[in-house]
Amino acid sequence: MSASLERPFDLVIGGSETPGSRGEHAPVKNPASNADLAQVAVGHADDARHAMEVAQAAFESSWWAPDDGGRRAKALGKLAGILETRLEEFARLETLNMGKTIKEARGEIGFVVRTLEYVAGLADKIEGETISVPGARLDYTVREPLGVTVHIAPWNYPLLLAIRGVAPALAAGNAAVLKPASLTPLSAIAFGRLAKEAGIPDGILNIVVGSGTEVGESLVTDPRCRSVSFTGSGEVGHRIAELAAQRTIPATLELGGKSPVVVFPDADLDRAARGIAFGIFGNAGQMCWAGSRLLVHASVHDALVERVAKHAAATRLGPGIEAESEMGPLVSPDHLAKVAGYVESARSEGGKVVTGGARVADAPLAAGNFYRPTVVDGAPATAKAVREEIFGPVLMVHSFESTDEAIRLANGTDFGLFAAVWTKDLATAHTTAKRLDAGMVCVNEAPVTFPQTPFGGFKGSGLGFEQGSEVVRAYTRRKNVVINLAVPKPKA
Repeated sequence: MSASLERPFDLVIGGSETPGSRGEHAPVKNPASNADLAQVAVGHADDARHAMEVAQAAFESSWWAPDDGGRRAKALGKLAGILETRLEEFARLETLNMGKTIKEARGEIGFVVRTLEYVAGLADKIEGETISVPGARLDYTVREPLGVTVHIAPWNYPLLLAIRGVAPALAAGNAAVLKPASLTPLSAIAFGRLAKEAGIPDGILNIVVGSGTEVGESLVTDPRCRSVSFTGSGEVGHRIAELAAQRTIPATLELGGKSPVVVFPDADLDRAARGIAFGIFGNAGQMCWAGSRLLVHASVHDALVERVAKHAAATRLGPGIEAESEMGPLVSPDHLAKVAGYVESARSEGGKVVTGGARVADAPLAAGNFYRPTVVDGAPATAKAVREEIFGPVLMVHSFESTDEAIRLANGTDFGLFAAVWTKDLATAHTTAKRLDAGMVCVNEAPVTFPQTPFGGFKGSGLGFEQGSEVVRAYTRRKNVVINLAVPKPKA
């Protein structure tokens, strides 16, 4: 695959590719060079409405929804197999479009394959229940698909975070319309092309690219939309929640984090430093659950910060497509400026930049959106860079003297997505995990998740969960049925 892709990436509606109602295309960039990478169709509100109309028709007329789950399981399993055979192609596409290293991209596509396999296994296990009620009655529940579900995906894990919602919705028998991020739509469009090959009926999976304000809002407000999942910023998430509430439809929202990593004095500092570096510099820090706040006991503060700073300084930056690169670029020039602005604000508010703190100015990387892995120590808890999500390779460091102080600092933001604890003491691990305001806690490990483990947060980090054994049921509605079994007495 060359660095410039000749074939245009069009919308996928009803099993066919289309340039959209207006025939418009726009370039997407390679963030390692900011050169044009591919031409992508630009959808509008009428394309969104068309996709919803086609999805509703497919939901009502195809075999997909009435199936007992067996054929859906086979189709999703076949889709997983097709994607696995083309893993390298999709990984390279993800790397060129988003910037992450090829190793990270391979891991992402592998996670998508495993997600499809996992939810395929749940497709024929959607069960109701019987309920004891008084008298000669039978009471039971059934689970039914919702209808057409809408999924609005972010740019940082373009395919993974899209399919994390789409796959269980399809497994439950719904039709889906996916709007990928305009910056990074290529892997989602390529994935949409695979549906027909896997035996999924036309119209069950549709991909529409376009702006959030036009296409995104058109999808959510369409009367055929029965559920929406969104991953992205709090501001946009709140708007989607408002629109969903007006229509009384369920919304799953994953809105970011400012995740604390709490290191106690008995921790293995070498191991912790490696995990901390991975948790903030992986994907160039462009992760909702990045371990972006290091809270370290004062007695080991200097030793740990030195270790983490060495990892940061030694990280090899370069285009993600090059095998030796250990961190790729940020996704866009605008995002690069945003990250740099946070670091400058941290400096102005009293933070000390231990390492990094600047974009790469040397050729050839200067043409891309490269920012050096950065460690900032000692900024006050009120600093903007401490309170807000930076979404870049920037680690904010604080020390603590007691467990109570560590918990207060850890829970002292509006977010509650992820937290990590490093300690050798079992009691400390359990008690600290219990007190942390986070939907996920890792102990002695960098951020890690699996298709079978729930992913979601507390407070401003969102609403609802993705992944896990309950995720398919979340895309169903429960109906209660009661039958009077009493036989009427014959008249005298």
